[in-house]
Amino acid sequence: MSERKAQQSLENLKKALTRLEEALQEKDTNSLYIDGTIQRFEFTFELFWKTVKRLLQMEGIETKTPRETLKHAYSVKWLKNEQAWLQMLRDRNETSHLYDEAKAKQIYENIKGYFPELNDTFIDLSEKYGDSGSDDES
Repeated sequence: MSERKAQQSLENLKKALTRLEEALQEKDTNSLYIDGTIQRFEFTFELFWKTVKRLLQMEGIETKTPRETLKHAYSVKWLKNEQAWLQMLRDRNETSHLYDEAKAKQIYENIKGYFPELNDTFIDLSEKYGDSGSDDES
């Protein structure tokens, strides 16, 4: 796994987190905002676990599934709250398989609580694996 690819993954993840944060700043009285926020969460979570998987590969750790990736990331202390991440995975899986307005509202509320964990973890990983000033722009 190239360092450049890891940096690109982190850049994409930063953009997704910014968009999720924008969605969370909207009023939750409109079901379109709730739906949009959930969709942005799904996208952000997918990018997150795949980025973590790439970074683990750089460290010589191979994983296949999101759950396995999160477990390994927790074991190497990249994730602070394993239960929160596993709940994010459950919520992400649930939103992609069924739609229930009450459940969507609950997951939306969960996402508000997840955002600080997502953002803090992103900052930690960026400090460890972010752009090291390489000027290789090929």
